[in-house]
Amino acid sequence: MQNCCGNSSKSLDSDQIYTCPMHPQIKQKEPGNCSICGMALELIVDDDDDFSDKDFFDLKKRFWFSLILTLPVLFLDMSGHFFEFISIKISQQLQMGLSFIVVFWSGWPFFVRAYESVINRLPNMFTLIALGTGVAWIYSFIAIVFPQIFPPEFLDNEGHIAVYFESAAVITALVLLGQLLEIKARKNTSGAISALMKLTPTTAHRITKNNEEEIAIEQIQIGDLLRVRPGEKIPSDGEIASGSSNIDESMITGESMPVKKQVGDKIIGATINQDGSFVMRVLQVGEETMLNQIIKMVTEAKQGQTKIQKLVDQVAAWFVPLVLVIALMTFLSWMFFANNPAHGLISAVAVLIIACPCALGLATPMSIIVALGKGAVNGVLVKNAESLERMEKVEVIVVDKTGTLTEGKPRLTKIIPAKDFAEKEILQLAASLEHQSEHPLAKAITTYARENKITFSEAKNFITPIGKGVSGEVENQKILIGNAKFLAENSVDCEELKSMAEKLKEDGATVIFISINQKFAGLFAIEDSLKPTTLEAVKELQNLGLRIVMLTGDSKKTAEKVARQLGISEVFAEILPQEKSQIIAKLKSEGKAVAMVGDGINDAPALVMADVGIAVANGTDVAIESAGIVLLHGDLSKLVKAFHLSRKTMRNIKENLFFAFGYNALAIPLAAGLFGFQLSPIIAAAAMALSDVSVVGNALRLKTIKI
Repeated sequence: MQNCCGNSSKSLDSDQIYTCPMHPQIKQKEPGNCSICGMALELIVDDDDDFSDKDFFDLKKRFWFSLILTLPVLFLDMSGHFFEFISIKISQQLQMGLSFIVVFWSGWPFFVRAYESVINRLPNMFTLIALGTGVAWIYSFIAIVFPQIFPPEFLDNEGHIAVYFESAAVITALVLLGQLLEIKARKNTSGAISALMKLTPTTAHRITKNNEEEIAIEQIQIGDLLRVRPGEKIPSDGEIASGSSNIDESMITGESMPVKKQVGDKIIGATINQDGSFVMRVLQVGEETMLNQIIKMVTEAKQGQTKIQKLVDQVAAWFVPLVLVIALMTFLSWMFFANNPAHGLISAVAVLIIACPCALGLATPMSIIVALGKGAVNGVLVKNAESLERMEKVEVIVVDKTGTLTEGKPRLTKIIPAKDFAEKEILQLAASLEHQSEHPLAKAITTYARENKITFSEAKNFITPIGKGVSGEVENQKILIGNAKFLAENSVDCEELKSMAEKLKEDGATVIFISINQKFAGLFAIEDSLKPTTLEAVKELQNLGLRIVMLTGDSKKTAEKVARQLGISEVFAEILPQEKSQIIAKLKSEGKAVAMVGDGINDAPALVMADVGIAVANGTDVAIESAGIVLLHGDLSKLVKAFHLSRKTMRNIKENLFFAFGYNALAIPLAAGLFGFQLSPIIAAAAMALSDVSVVGNALRLKTIKI
């Protein structure tokens, strides 16, 4: 079997599966060709497999060879139009030798794909590329080696025949570049899977009858008792057997606040234990754990996602057979009606040359390269051209809340002092005490204090009762900070601001109480605030006619509050990662093109499942690997720019394709001699040059557009 680079795959075991890169739904255990497009099936391999790396390296080597050799070919061809650097004969011979390596070594995979598309009667872009480069090179070779067979009208003023070595070389190099970028983009999801697998801890502490032992993660069995210390990742899915702690589950649930866990509560592997030590009982191992389920969902979404057939292939499907028919009819007409088979053969070759638009190799890459630069300058990193193409058709945007719409970290939003206490006073004492803690809620208080230039005092006798709060002494005053139950256990009555606390909780805030010397002093409201640009960005997206849907693992109250602030009517709260991807799948089943915007590990399956996955740059590596577009600086306003960039780029590409095909299609009847006019190779070269200039000039217009 030939892979995308023309290499033979290595022999693997009987479980190997082959699939088509253009139609991943095609899967079989034996090598062969895709029944839809005729392309060679590729072996599904892991990201770390040597085959995949060798395949990518081979393509990269072919591209760099083509680039290095194409540049002198271009120089020799162009210099001949302006000054006589060397004789035309020597120049053409040098072009012939250099371009031979480019076309028939670097570009050999295209001929393999073209052959397979022909025998399967499914012409595609590679049929056109192989046909054009092959005919252009062979015609040019014959023009140099056997010039005597050409009629006088094929000669220029100096008696030379025009050659097309540079066209064949340039097309080959540009298409190789496109293939290289495409394969690199296809590896991104595998990178996301690798990043997910690295989240699992490598060891665990198993409790035995007599002692405690450190074991490899693979040795964990259902029913094992494991000790988890503060700051460690939880080794596997299970439940608390003894002890308690606060667990950071944001990577799975999207909940921005740590969750208190006590005996009997379920815990998820790879989430982070915050501040307590506990013993857990293992309930799931291996593929049954939540993290491995996420990995499985990402893998399935990757394999099941149907790739959009390129516009060039769609045109080639009818353009290639049409050109072949015209070339054949041209030859037969000259042979039978003009009794001149030699002239008919040359005219047929002229049809094939002029039919292959050398600007075709520039049409998409030029626009994409300019668009990538334009996007990067405006904070939009496009990782693959397909995402930019799909973005244009998106109708529904599904947005994660935590870290995407919001900051993704707790912030102190309100300080409400009790009677006889001042706001600055309770903030200074609370921050001085919480400065000793690593808890996210404590950091919210200390961060706010620093922003307001509050000076911290020394704290003594610092104690952190797990899941309740903190206590200590600051400036010889006894301070308690925590929930209402914690203060009540220490004989502090919080009744004064109880109704205010309940209202804040209803609005989705986390409320922390403080007492000073056993007297209730006030409360703090801590929330995950909206990013500064979120509201305006959501309004602009809605003005573009896009439907916005919010998905979050956070609580319903918190989600609904954020939705009200942003004017989002569709909200799904308290959902798990698999439910996110299920909602994406449901929207797609309704015939909607869906984009998913997220930042967390829990968003990875949905990002891959969506037509376009969009990650914010301040998110996790897993989310960024899973996405096709990354919004730099975590700024959602960049999403609006991404939509404008996509729409204008796709329009530009379609214009380029018109230029690429238009001049050549008009010239085909002339090449065939339909009007009794024999098309000179010089005129053919002018048509090709005009289409090249048009494409390049039109693509460069993207630099000046406003997005």
